[in-house]
Amino acid sequence: MAFGNAHAMHALFGRREALDTALGTLAAEVAAFLTGAGLPHTPLDARQAAAFLGDELKAPAPTLSFSQAAADLNAALDTQLQTAGLQGTLAHSLAQLEGDLAGRWALLRHWLGALCAAPPWAPLARAVPEAAALRLFGAAVSHTVRDVPLGTQVTGLLSGHPRIQGGTLSVAPDDLLTRLERHRSDFLPGFQRYQAARQEATAQERARLRLDELRPRPLTSFVRNRLIQEVYLPIIGDNLAKQMGTAGEGKRSDLMGLLMLISPPGYGKTTLMEYVAHRLGLVFVRVNGPSLGHEVRSLDPAQAPDAGSRQELEKLNLALEMGGNVMLYVDDIQHTHPEFLQKFISLTDGTRRIEGVWRGQPKTYDLRGRKFAVVMAGNPYTESGEVFKIPDMLANRADIYNLGDVLGGMEDAFRLSYLENSLTSNPVLAPLATRDLNDLYLLVNRAQGQEVSTNNLSHPYSAAEVEEIVGTLQKLLAVRDDLARINAQYIASAAQDDRYRTEPPFKLQGSYRNMNKLAEKISAVMTDAEVDQVVTDHYQGEAQLLTTGAEENLLKLAELRGTLTPEQAARWEAIKADYRRNKAMGGDDADTGARMVAQLADIAQGLQGLGTRQTPMPAPTAPPPSAEPLADALREGLAPCCAN
Repeated sequence: MAFGNAHAMHALFGRREALDTALGTLAAEVAAFLTGAGLPHTPLDARQAAAFLGDELKAPAPTLSFSQAAADLNAALDTQLQTAGLQGTLAHSLAQLEGDLAGRWALLRHWLGALCAAPPWAPLARAVPEAAALRLFGAAVSHTVRDVPLGTQVTGLLSGHPRIQGGTLSVAPDDLLTRLERHRSDFLPGFQRYQAARQEATAQERARLRLDELRPRPLTSFVRNRLIQEVYLPIIGDNLAKQMGTAGEGKRSDLMGLLMLISPPGYGKTTLMEYVAHRLGLVFVRVNGPSLGHEVRSLDPAQAPDAGSRQELEKLNLALEMGGNVMLYVDDIQHTHPEFLQKFISLTDGTRRIEGVWRGQPKTYDLRGRKFAVVMAGNPYTESGEVFKIPDMLANRADIYNLGDVLGGMEDAFRLSYLENSLTSNPVLAPLATRDLNDLYLLVNRAQGQEVSTNNLSHPYSAAEVEEIVGTLQKLLAVRDDLARINAQYIASAAQDDRYRTEPPFKLQGSYRNMNKLAEKISAVMTDAEVDQVVTDHYQGEAQLLTTGAEENLLKLAELRGTLTPEQAARWEAIKADYRRNKAMGGDDADTGARMVAQLADIAQGLQGLGTRQTPMPAPTAPPPSAEPLADALREGLAPCCAN
C-alpha cells in the first residue's frame, strides 16, 4: 500500500521524495534480511532489489516476474538430474538444509553453475541467481514467467574494447542497467573523490614549484622595434635553431650551443627572452642568479645554503625533468660562482647532457634532439663585475651579444630603439605603440627636419596631433642623444682597468629604463632649457646613491652634455689632476713606503725621458750641481722604511 501511494504521488505531482524515501526504507530492510540470513550482498544489490520490488508491488495484486531464461535453466537442471537418476538427490539435500537459507542458496548456485559450465547452457550463466530464487520461492509467491529476450549481439565492430570479442558485442538490457547503476553509485563518486584529491595534490605541487612563474608573460608595453626585428631576433633565432633545430626526419641529434646576453641593467634582456619564449610556445624557466649567490656551486637543492637558493635549484631541476619545450634562462649570472656555471658545459656541447638531482636522487639528463634552449644573461658592468668570471669552456660554446653596445652598422637602429621603447611611457606617444610603427619612423624623420607628407601615415592624425607628436619627439631626440653619450661613456668606463684610468670612473647609466623615466616627464610645450633641467634633475637624484662619487660623476655628465660652466670646468680639471696624482702615489690605500717608491719611479721615468730627448740641449754655462746631496737625502728618507 505504501508503495502504491508513493507511486501515485509521483505520477500525479511529479515528485519523487516519498517514493525515494520508501525505496530507501525497503533497501535497508532488504539489506538487514540478507545480512541476517548470511547471504552475501553489496549495497547496490539491496538498492536494486528494493527498486525491483517497488515496481512489482505498486500493482493492487503484486506478481513477481521471472525471465524465461531462469525457467529454462531450472527445466534443464531437472532434465539432467532425471537423466542421471539423481532427481531426488537435490530435493533431499535442500530438505536437509531447511531453515538455512544461505546454505540452500549456495547449494543451488553450485548445481546451476555446474550446469552452465556445459557449452549448451553457458549463455544462461547470467540467469543462475534468478533461477535459484525461482526454485526456492517460486511455489510460495505469486509469479509469472515473461518470455522476453534479454540479450542481443552487435557485430561488425572494430574497437579494441575488452567487451568486444571478435568484432561482436553482447548487449543485455538488465546487465546494462546494473553496470550503469554501479557506475553511478560506486565508480563515479570514487572518480570524483580521486579528481578532487588529484586537484588538491596538483595545486599543492604547483604552489611548491611555483609553476605559474613558468608561463611567459611578456610586458604589455613591449614594443617589437626595428632593433629587435632586424638585429636581435635574427641572431637569437640563429642560436635557438642551433640549440633546438627543427622538427622532422632530418632533425639533427647533435644540437648544441648557448645564448649569452650581456648589457648594463635596463636594456630588456629578460623581457626580450620572455617575449621570444611566449612566441615560440616554450615554458620559460627563469633562474634568479642573485637568489643563488656565490655560495651555490652544485645543482643539488639539498646542498643549498638557504631556502631561496634551494627553490631556484628545484626550479632548474624541474626544467631539466620536463626535458622538452623549455627555455632555461639563468639571469644575472654575475652573482653566481664560476664553478656553478661549469655544470652547464656538457649541456651546451654536442653531448647535451647534464647531471641533475630530482626528488633527492641524482639523475643524468640527456637532452639531445630535445626542444630545450639554454640562455644566460649578465651585467658585467656593476661592482659585481669585478668577480664576474665565465669559464673559458662555457664561453667558447656561447654566442655572446651585448644589448647595451652599439652594433657595427646598426647605430641608427640602436639609437632609434630608445624612442621605440619609451613610447608607452609618454601619454602623447603611447597610442603609436599599438599602431603601425612606420608612422613613428615617418614622424621621427619629420622631427629631425626632413620633409615628410602626412598622407603616408596609416592612421588619420589631425594637424594638431601631428604637431604635438612631432614636438614631443624633438624633445625626446635631444634626451636620447644625451643618454646615448652617457651609455657609451658608462660602458667604456666600466670596461677600463683602474690601473689605466686618468679620471674617476663614471657610474651614471643611460639605459632604456632611464629613457622611460625621462619620457614620462617630457611634453611638446617645454623649452630646451626645461628639457635640460629634467635630465639634470633626474641624474642629480641618481647620483645621490653614489655618495662621495656624486660630484665627479655629475661634472663628467655635464662635460658629456656640453653644459660645464667655467667654474665647473676648473673644478673638474682639479679633480682629475688630484685623481692622477693620488694614483701616481699608489692610491689611497698605499702605505708610506709604497708612496715613496711610486714617487721615485715617477722621478726615474722623468729623468729617463730627459735623457732620451732628441732635441739638442744648450751647453751648460756652469758645472752641474753634484747629485750627492740629493742621494744622501733620499737615503735618509728611505732609512726608516728599510729598517721596518
